[in-house]
Amino acid sequence: MTVVRIWAGRRRAPRTGRLAAPSPSRARTRPEPVLRPEPDVDVEAVQAAAEEFLQLFHSEDPRRGAVEPRLAQVRREIDLTGTYWHTQAELTFGARVAWRNNARCIGRLYWQSLQVRDRRTVSTAREIAEHCFDHLREAHNDGKIRPTISVFAPETPARPAPRIWNEQLVRYAGHQQPDGRIIGDPRYRTFTSELVRRGWRRPVGAFDVLPLVVETMDEGVRMFELPESAVHEVPLEHPELPWFAGLELRWHAVPVISNSRLVIGGVSYPTAPFNGWYLGTEIGARNLGDSDRYNLVPEVAERMGLDTSDESTLWRDRALVELNRAVLHSFQTNGVSVTDHHTESRRFLVHLEREERAGRSCPADWSWIVPPMSGSQTPVFHRYYDTEDQLPNFITDPDATHRALHGSPPAFS
Repeated sequence: MTVVRIWAGRRRAPRTGRLAAPSPSRARTRPEPVLRPEPDVDVEAVQAAAEEFLQLFHSEDPRRGAVEPRLAQVRREIDLTGTYWHTQAELTFGARVAWRNNARCIGRLYWQSLQVRDRRTVSTAREIAEHCFDHLREAHNDGKIRPTISVFAPETPARPAPRIWNEQLVRYAGHQQPDGRIIGDPRYRTFTSELVRRGWRRPVGAFDVLPLVVETMDEGVRMFELPESAVHEVPLEHPELPWFAGLELRWHAVPVISNSRLVIGGVSYPTAPFNGWYLGTEIGARNLGDSDRYNLVPEVAERMGLDTSDESTLWRDRALVELNRAVLHSFQTNGVSVTDHHTESRRFLVHLEREERAGRSCPADWSWIVPPMSGSQTPVFHRYYDTEDQLPNFITDPDATHRALHGSPPAFS
């Protein structure tokens, strides 16, 4: 964790590694090296992180042979440039292990299946956006969601990496009304207002997909509407309550987190959108159920005819269960991958046991691993976990979090 903070936080605008947009003939070439690292680059810290990662990579995959030749090559490259370029195999391994180490994710059993899209030589905002749209299409996979990550240019001492402002590639707008009401997702009220100020326009609805906001040092901030072919949504209905479909609710199928920084062996990738598939409670209990989000629990309770006059009737709990049943039923009926919190909790303990058998620690944040509904009814509730952060990993910077919610300040001003 110390290395991450040294590398990511030494300068006001972190630097990345492409000098120009690639032409089609150069789409797979790496950037030209800088001949001398900047004075404020902690070369020793980068070398130490690189060595730790490469030792891990070669120890877990003996087919790679002795690590010493690669270490010598990387040391020379860091001495010259202040950073180094991961091989495709190193990038793939690093991204998968970052998922394995992600203490907030309950769905890590399938970390080895992560599909890694190497897009490090893509640099223009439009190209980045188009590759993100392709990511959504490929990850959707006709409903059989594939865990996928797209890795764009890394930070280097030569140049700052691009940024995606959005918290996820698909998020819904929150439209502030003159009377104080918010139509849509209140979490993104300020973000939506900022994009409107920047020129975004569309009719006001409860599920308006926000544009993708990409910022590069050369182009500044640019917005891109997501094409319909990239946004797969599931209309929500209930298996036993016919009126539920009349609420006209829906949710997008692929949860692609897009503002977390992927850190591998001293190299930082601020733009590396990645996805698994949805845990039903993420949608039903949080996105649709939280009082500061769509806050649908009271409406569902009223439609069910529940007694809401006293909390002791547990009307909130009963309505929340039916809201979550609707999510699971709708995704399953539409052939879209989703999992329930009981099944995923058992899978996580399988993952935990496998990691322990492999002699590895499995960090987990209890407050994130335990589901937001019926927690004590799941096996993950009744135990403690290792909490020490490990690398490689995904890190969410405070400035990235602020941009995703407020649309400011730009990374490069």
